[in-house]
Amino acid sequence: MFLLHEWIGRHAEAAPEGIALIEGERTLTFAELERRVAAGASLLSAADLAPGDRALILCRNSIDTVVAIWSTLRAGGVIVPVGADDRPARIRGIADDCGARLTIAPEKLAASIDGVKGITTTFAAIERVDLDLAAIIYTSGTSGEPKGVMLAHRNLTNTSAAIAQYLGQRADDITCCVLPLNFSYGLFQLFVAGMVGSSLLLEPSFAFPFDVLRRIRQYRATMLPGVPTLFARLLGMLPLEGIDLGSLRLMTNAAAAIPPAHVLRLAEAFPRVRFFAMYGQTECTRATYLDPALSTQFADSVGRAIPNCEAYLVDEHHRRLPNGSEGELVIRGANVMRGYWGRAEQTAAKLIAGPLPGERVLLTGDRFRTDAQGLLYFISRNDDIFKCRGEKVAPAAIEHVLYQMPGIAEAAVVGVEDASDGMAIKAIIVPVEGQAISEQVIRKHCRAHLDPAFMPKFIEMRGALPKTASGKLLRRALTEEAAH
Repeated sequence: MFLLHEWIGRHAEAAPEGIALIEGERTLTFAELERRVAAGASLLSAADLAPGDRALILCRNSIDTVVAIWSTLRAGGVIVPVGADDRPARIRGIADDCGARLTIAPEKLAASIDGVKGITTTFAAIERVDLDLAAIIYTSGTSGEPKGVMLAHRNLTNTSAAIAQYLGQRADDITCCVLPLNFSYGLFQLFVAGMVGSSLLLEPSFAFPFDVLRRIRQYRATMLPGVPTLFARLLGMLPLEGIDLGSLRLMTNAAAAIPPAHVLRLAEAFPRVRFFAMYGQTECTRATYLDPALSTQFADSVGRAIPNCEAYLVDEHHRRLPNGSEGELVIRGANVMRGYWGRAEQTAAKLIAGPLPGERVLLTGDRFRTDAQGLLYFISRNDDIFKCRGEKVAPAAIEHVLYQMPGIAEAAVVGVEDASDGMAIKAIIVPVEGQAISEQVIRKHCRAHLDPAFMPKFIEMRGALPKTASGKLLRRALTEEAAH
């Protein structure tokens, strides 16, 4: 199975009455999904979408969005998912950058499909190979302008197969997806479910968590993929009176590093759930995972490389480092992007020479360390490290200490200009809702767990931290704010 969209037809033949999608009270079987995708692809072909053309898809977590994604792929197009609620300027900028042939508002596409339900397929077969482009996914822009990450069918099918393998995802699983489908972590919930033939429960967000948890109970969902902010909010809701989440067997975290303290609390609160801490970025989608059997003993680790992938550390000259070292993470494998759309110079800086002639590997820009066993531990993005009184400061290390404190929902550490120290450490704290926490208590905790060189000089309380639509911290916004 080389092309993404071929999965839907196979499942429609093998298990036509299997539930593919759930949204609100709507469900769609694989047979129904197949009919809608075939009709949608026919409409797109009639609209002159040629193989390789980019189609901007305005995404919500809905059945209509899913149909638009699969239809575009079947018609030979390249999906460019963006948030339907994104700023118009961002949407126009992405459309111009990738040269989008057309824009699909999924609701309008679905209305058209309803009028042609009888169509099975009316377009000529399109010869495609797995090296052809399938998606351009724009980065969240947390460390600069968004860039279009080019991913071929081979990238997406390889990564989907690897994820399904290490998670042990099955056809009888039901994944509750609150992650935006226009970001790679959310989009791959769709792709992996499509590969294994499991169900996807689509939720708009985690803004109303009790509603989401009730639907997990209602549909007996088995998987909950999330980000650190989701899990922090879930932990803040405990104990869950009257809501049985006993159907859950898997939780996963990616997009940003989860504090080790939260991993331990999740293990205590949900002892029957296998928790996967993972690492990835849009440029390689998913790169590492930690075996849940090790999640409490090595709660601060993101494990080892996923199947059919190699992850290793290099020094500043790109020389490979042994276990027990600290350096920049490099990813090698079929999950690595083809490059950035229209950005040859930035692509050359990110995709460096690999061990084989002509091979390119991904220089992640993230600093890690390895232990004697080869387990990987995230330290910081290279861009986030700053110097204070001659010491290199990795914000994530201080944040992990802060998260050990009861009463802290979110924490972010940034460097701020300071007259005496040149650069000083500032901690920005979001208390758990309804709980008061004093600066004095925070400082006492820091003195007990941090070297004096890494003590925050400034502490600020806030009601929220700036984040992307996918839930990642916008550290750049905090840094720029501190500079002013």
